[in-house]
Amino acid sequence: MADKPLLHFEISERKVLLRIFDVLFVLLTLTLLQIFTNFSYFRISKEFWYWTVLLVAYLKLFAHIFELYDLQKASQFDIVLKNALLTTSLTVLFFILTPLLSPSLPDNRIQILYFFLTILCTILLWRWAYISLIASPRFNKRVIVVGDSFDIKMIAEAFKKADPNYEVVGFVNTDGQVEVEDENLLQFEVEDLRKAVKKYHIKEIVVSSGYNGLMLPLYNELSFLLNEGFPIRDYMQVYEDITARIPVQNVDHDFYRYFPFSRSNQNKFYLFSLRLFDILFSLIGIVIGIAIVPFLLIGNALANRGPLLYTQERIGQNSKPFKIIKFRTMVKNAEEQGPRYAEKNDLRTTPFGKFMRKARIDEIPQFLNLLKGEMSLIGPRPERPVFVQELSRSIPFYNIRHVIKPGLTGWAQVKGDYSGEEAGALEKLQYDLFYIKHRSIFLDLNIILKTLSTVISMRGQ
Repeated sequence: MADKPLLHFEISERKVLLRIFDVLFVLLTLTLLQIFTNFSYFRISKEFWYWTVLLVAYLKLFAHIFELYDLQKASQFDIVLKNALLTTSLTVLFFILTPLLSPSLPDNRIQILYFFLTILCTILLWRWAYISLIASPRFNKRVIVVGDSFDIKMIAEAFKKADPNYEVVGFVNTDGQVEVEDENLLQFEVEDLRKAVKKYHIKEIVVSSGYNGLMLPLYNELSFLLNEGFPIRDYMQVYEDITARIPVQNVDHDFYRYFPFSRSNQNKFYLFSLRLFDILFSLIGIVIGIAIVPFLLIGNALANRGPLLYTQERIGQNSKPFKIIKFRTMVKNAEEQGPRYAEKNDLRTTPFGKFMRKARIDEIPQFLNLLKGEMSLIGPRPERPVFVQELSRSIPFYNIRHVIKPGLTGWAQVKGDYSGEEAGALEKLQYDLFYIKHRSIFLDLNIILKTLSTVISMRGQ
């Protein structure tokens, strides 16, 4: 019999735990430092309440930017160590440099070092405890998937990638066509479902079949468990909640009938605010672009040997084509043999082009497209017409991504892996549809912060 798991924390609950205890433990440790030592630079008091508010604000901001709340990364201490160091460094730097709202610099500058080390060590100690306890397999949620022909290994891997504590133990197949050669995934018969729930301490059953796919004996088993108060959830909703993607490959052809597009897509105030921000950000981006052009011209002349700018046709909102503007990052005549997807570590990319891509500098000219209204700051990345035609034939509902303006950055860019192949395009579409469905100011802000993390960390491709 499998070991009985301890209490499982859902994704949202673990993120709340991380956010609350990061702040709570840091403030508690600073208070203890003040009480038991001669540390006087920072105090938590009614008189200087704004010091605490400022510190918490910076800590939350940089923890988000450096992905301390990404559950997959939060379960790996080597990544946490790097991200916590970056978060603490910028939090302390911005705090001490903020005029009026932060305390005056102490005469004994060593207190700044104590301040920094206290915050860093507290976060690292708490995150080590989180990884050792809450993120350990003892807190896994064990589930059984019920469905007809599906790729159970793909489902299990997608869930595990998005949530390390979500464990697919096995499955019940409703059509007899699935054969899985994986010792980590068990196949259960319908009549053994209740026994399996008890034996393997299953916490949830996920159903991926429609009503027609449920045989009467299976339907009766699920009804019995449901009446006993056992959680049974729809695969589509579980997949969306855990991965922040929509599984279009498993959606029927009546997708349009029940796909609830975000109300923000028709909200005039939201669209007006978004357009206002697009204009503001585009003007700032153009000014920055003009300022760095002389340096780019030198780098381009030495390393790229060709024109600095280039244009390319892309598909925009409502499938209307437009010309996108970019700084050139590839060799001249990079597509002599016809259009090709860009790849990770593409050999056609020049050394200077790699630098521009990692820093996302090559995207700066697209602020002109933003200003013209052809693109928005956030949305699905625009694709070339030839690839749109190919992908529309092979991927269901691919053209839905064109119902809103393409973006300079987007949910797929900050969440997905870099890939131009069909498999990568499918994953990016899943993220794009999630954004279209849940589009909001808060999701937009989340994307902006994750984009800042990508730029600062030089992870652009």
